[in-house]
Amino acid sequence: MAADSVIKVLFEHEGVFIHPSSDDDGVEQDLLISGSLRIVDKDAEIMVEYKPLEDAVDPTNMLCAGKDSSSVVEWVQSSGERSHQLLESQQSYETEWDMINAVSFKKKACTNGEGSLNHSHERSRWAFTFSVSDLRSITVKQEGWTFLILKLKESSSLPPLHFHQGGSTEFLDSLRRFALLSEAPGDEMCLMISTPNKALSQSFENLLDDNNFGLVHQKFRKDPYVTTLGGFSKVTNYIFDAFRGTEEQHQRPPEEVADLLGEVIPGLEINQQEEPGFEVITRIDLGTRPQVTREGPLSAEDWTKHQDQEGRMTNIPHLKHAIFKGGLCHAVRKEAWKFLLGYFPWESTLEERKALQRAKTDEYFRMKLQWKSVSEEQERRNSRLRDYRSLIEKDVNRTDRTNRFYEGIDNPGLVLLHDILMTYCMFDFDLGYVQGMSDLLSPILYVMENEVDAFWCFVSFMDQMHHNFEEQMQGMKTQLIQLSTLLRLLDLSFWNYLESQDSGYLYFCFRWLLIRFKRELSFQDVLRLWEVMWTGLPCQNFHLLVCCAILDSEKHKIMEENYGFNEILKHINELSMKLDIEEILQKSEGICVQIKSCKDLPQSISLILGFDSADCGSEQTDCGSAPALRAALRPDACSNGHLRQTSSHNSCKVAFIS
Repeated sequence: MAADSVIKVLFEHEGVFIHPSSDDDGVEQDLLISGSLRIVDKDAEIMVEYKPLEDAVDPTNMLCAGKDSSSVVEWVQSSGERSHQLLESQQSYETEWDMINAVSFKKKACTNGEGSLNHSHERSRWAFTFSVSDLRSITVKQEGWTFLILKLKESSSLPPLHFHQGGSTEFLDSLRRFALLSEAPGDEMCLMISTPNKALSQSFENLLDDNNFGLVHQKFRKDPYVTTLGGFSKVTNYIFDAFRGTEEQHQRPPEEVADLLGEVIPGLEINQQEEPGFEVITRIDLGTRPQVTREGPLSAEDWTKHQDQEGRMTNIPHLKHAIFKGGLCHAVRKEAWKFLLGYFPWESTLEERKALQRAKTDEYFRMKLQWKSVSEEQERRNSRLRDYRSLIEKDVNRTDRTNRFYEGIDNPGLVLLHDILMTYCMFDFDLGYVQGMSDLLSPILYVMENEVDAFWCFVSFMDQMHHNFEEQMQGMKTQLIQLSTLLRLLDLSFWNYLESQDSGYLYFCFRWLLIRFKRELSFQDVLRLWEVMWTGLPCQNFHLLVCCAILDSEKHKIMEENYGFNEILKHINELSMKLDIEEILQKSEGICVQIKSCKDLPQSISLILGFDSADCGSEQTDCGSAPALRAALRPDACSNGHLRQTSSHNSCKVAFIS
């Protein structure tokens, strides 16, 4: 390893034992080898290291398993000349193999009979180091204590690690910071490992980075995680450019681009396997898009008119329609958002809501006390809570700091933002905190100006958005497929152009979907958009039509300028803070009416927008709960070169052709 290598210890636990078997060079079966297990960051590579308590390791007996080979080469003790050559070979192997994250574990040679060795020196002493990215699975077993069997992707198993003094849970929790651990099908004791190149710990931070776009490709290749790049374009540009080579070289096909992006964003791989059998239909004529009008925001007086004497909301469909058409005046938001988000039931009386608030206040502070009362010693032993706190503190300090509600040092709004997010970790510890969630909370707290109300409204919003932040990101994958399907229906020529630029999956819309346009619009416009979308009108997944409306406004620029992959990303990223919310909402509603008026609308489109709710029942839920639809939408190319879309749901299969 180079002398100037940077090593950062991320986890360390002593008292981890190896139990050599009786056939390990004649070693006594009951002999135990105690060592230290560490997770370290070596020059931005996450490594696992195990070292015996003794420092000395005989280099003349080494067992090495190469990353790119399943073969095992054993080095045995021989003459002095051979040993000298072996030492030289060992040094070159360590230097070369460390660069490709090889695995090596060493053991002491058997005694040669010259002199006596004490008991501690007779046992084998092993050390091994491997990259987390080379880890395939971990089997967790119990023998009165826990021991772990680690298997690598392309070599034999490592020696089992026995945690006689605890620490196995902490080790696995630390490992989860850098890898996805999921139960193997049919074997709950086996954890399968997926390591998408740092994505688990950094993908959201990269996606939500607001720094400038437009850095040279060489910087991307040198250090993609230090080089700053605006939003999702940072990740996609690096991945695309780093693997496709020069501009003159052929571009990788879309499925390979999707695979590469999937390494950076866990779970984003989009399956391009063609589903056999489909119904071919001609290019659909949607007719002329109707012109729709927007109205002014609902006033406090109009809001009051929709309440009876006991405080129940009346004529709710009319009220929701009025909110959808014009939004709310700010004076009404504090009360109305509680209904729109489901914190307050629409049919509740004023007294019932007061009782609900009292109960929810008590519940909130009981959860808040859980993390407030954790001692430093307890938190030191709870890596997940420690990581959640670290991420929250980092994000809170940079969330909407130009807004007067959050600006300045020691701002009370920042304290509330921090405390609500920490309490949410207690409410949903499995999800905890993921970067981007502070963006969803900030406008709610700004409107509520109350810690408890803001928390429960945020909980309701997260019920809708939860699937965006899950590790496997199935909800995000589904939405991207659905959006691609809608755009293909609305403008096949534009979609074909994007596909020709390896952009048919619309990855550049990732941030729009992830945090509901929070970084694309001014703060006040975000308030307007969210309250309109929370009405549930005029269709399911209306936010996808908002995406379509924005893309519809930009398609001429993109196509006329003949933008390629990088230029499309750059252009979309630079739309931030330049969008007209009223124009977008007007066009989005017009698109909805246009699609709904189509007589021969494919069922797949009806499913996405919820037009067939009477027929499809519970499957008309949000996009995060549509695995059948997600699996059914698989783009491919027809033999005549035209792109087609296959979709299956309830035995309906459709293909669009131009």
